[in-house]
Amino acid sequence: MISKKLFGKTAAGMSAVCFALMCSCGGGGEKAGTTQKVYDPDIQQVFIGEDIAVVPTAYGRVRGFIIRGIYAFKGIPYGASTGGKNRFMPPQKPEPWTDVRPAVAYGSSAPQDLYDRSPESYGMFVDHWNYDMVGEDCLRLNVWSPGINDGKRRPVLVWLHGGGFAHGNGIEHDSYDGENFARQADIVYVSINHRLNAFGFSDLSKLGGEKYKHSGNAGMLDIVASLEWVRDNIANFGGDPGNVTVMGQSGGGSKVCTIAAMPAAKDLVHKGVALSGSMTAANDKQYAESLGEYIVKEAGLTAATIDRLQDMPWEEYFEIANRAAAKFREQSPGAGRGGFSPVADGFNIPEGTFFTDNNPLTPNIPMIFCTAFNEQPINRDNPELENITLDGVKQALTPAYGDRSGAIVDAYAKQFPELRPIEVYSFIRSNRLRAVSAANTKLQQGAPVYMAWFGMGSPLFDGRHRAFHCVDISYWFLNTDLMITHTGGGKRPRELSQKMAASLASFMRTGNPNCGALPEWPKYTDTNGETMVLNELCEVLNDPDRNARLTLQQ
Repeated sequence: MISKKLFGKTAAGMSAVCFALMCSCGGGGEKAGTTQKVYDPDIQQVFIGEDIAVVPTAYGRVRGFIIRGIYAFKGIPYGASTGGKNRFMPPQKPEPWTDVRPAVAYGSSAPQDLYDRSPESYGMFVDHWNYDMVGEDCLRLNVWSPGINDGKRRPVLVWLHGGGFAHGNGIEHDSYDGENFARQADIVYVSINHRLNAFGFSDLSKLGGEKYKHSGNAGMLDIVASLEWVRDNIANFGGDPGNVTVMGQSGGGSKVCTIAAMPAAKDLVHKGVALSGSMTAANDKQYAESLGEYIVKEAGLTAATIDRLQDMPWEEYFEIANRAAAKFREQSPGAGRGGFSPVADGFNIPEGTFFTDNNPLTPNIPMIFCTAFNEQPINRDNPELENITLDGVKQALTPAYGDRSGAIVDAYAKQFPELRPIEVYSFIRSNRLRAVSAANTKLQQGAPVYMAWFGMGSPLFDGRHRAFHCVDISYWFLNTDLMITHTGGGKRPRELSQKMAASLASFMRTGNPNCGALPEWPKYTDTNGETMVLNELCEVLNDPDRNARLTLQQ
């Protein structure tokens, strides 16, 4: 029987980790936080002016601002507009500028279908999506730093947003804000926008030839370009280009795994953190090429006229590509993983399974994998499901698992006797199969791997929110009192957040999350499945769902 502490039903009896403890998590050289920014809430909070927060980059100087002692820069170009002749092409360098360029507002989000932002939307209430401009001049990044032009070499975190490969931007949730984590951990935080969906992953090479050789992976090449910008510029923002952690959630976690397998990212990334998303193989090349052919046909074009796809307004191309994808799905069911996503082209992204070929030209970095108890909470908006029975769960899962649904539900109910039927349902739908598989695959490279499982539930929606997909982001970045529509705010989530942020800062510095904030966090092995459970009481358990999880594979 698994420990009841997994579900946070035993009070931790621990105070919040103090900032001094976080400061002790530094590794080598100056301790993290010894120059920590402290601000007085009774004095001026924002500073901007001619000689304030001005930093040189390879393309020209930028002017940001200071907010509560942290230097902030928003919307810095790391690439040229991706419209017109640059559409489908690898990212191009931005045009240099001579005057000091303002960097005070977020850049355009990549073209995409936006989430429902209506007043009636619970999704909008929970996530209050941060979207403004949408367009092809989207290769922009944001930087938060405790110091600029100061010669210090702080660890750098590059955040890759969620939304699969189709949606999102670098600041879509307030959880993504880098101010608090930069201040308390004394690190430099970077978030980026990049091309998505049909603009980032339309493989037109079969008809378009050499010119379109990279079109299927333009969105991932954007991320590489942002990392090259970090390498070339981040020292002026107080960061260490030789110590870069790439981190993402959901689709961002899959991007982290993909970057960690790309030869072009070698020496650009040094650690990785994948939250609630992972992948160990890219889209089938033949599938992607066939989808590209459907797009050209849907546009009424041929190989000879394919360049016209670059000339049309982005809205028109987006509509054509989505129609083509829908037709392709109807006419080629089961042809591949589907949709627009990174392509295993054999040069930008390896063919076959990531991390298994011991290729010295690809990154080999320490990684953390983390998932949440209730990635799919099932009934946030359906309170009537709160009283579902185990028989009802078996019936609900029959379309997915057929006659195995009974055995699966019984196995989860046996392994987790503390769970109510609705929670069993959520655990099964939120199972760790993919994360465990990715971690086991990554082990083949030999670099350290760490595993976590986040369980602190949100009290919102009468507690039905539970530990849902995305909720843990604000904990890692000390934003639980900022993203209160995820966490509810207050002392309870803040205490866990301080522990998690301290461990993340340690991992960024040393490749090891241990610093005293959490219990000793051992490296993950496929034999024992060592997993740090993050809850009101944090503890390490060996593969806590193994027996139940294995029934999903039978």
